Amino acid sequence: VQLVESGGGLVQPGGSLRLSCAASGFAFRSSGMSWYRQAPGNERELVAVINTFGSSTYYADSVKGRFTISRDNAKNTVYLQMNNLKSEDTAVYYCRLGSGSWGQGTQVTVSS
Repeated sequence: VQLVESGGGLVQPGGSLRLSCAASGFAFRSSGMSWYRQAPGNERELVAVINTFGSSTYYADSVKGRFTISRDNAKNTVYLQMNNLKSEDTAVYYCRLGSGSWGQGTQVTVSS
């Protein structure tokens, strides 16, 4: 199993980023996927979840209405579109396969 996140970076408050997680080594289209994040000094927290077909999603209250999780089963990739970013969104973002494997993470920094 390999999960490789990309798309992080430095963005100003109110800006947008799209994170990608490229998956390989397992049956991606049969697996629910999720995004988590971890800020310095904090526990890792769930951000968003998507089911196998992309027909059902879940969002943490803190990101609801600003973030969108999606997937492309033909490309074995899950995305996290983040809009109207706030300083409190600063964290390392991880994708996760079901309740198992993690990616290495990508840093998102929201600062002016």
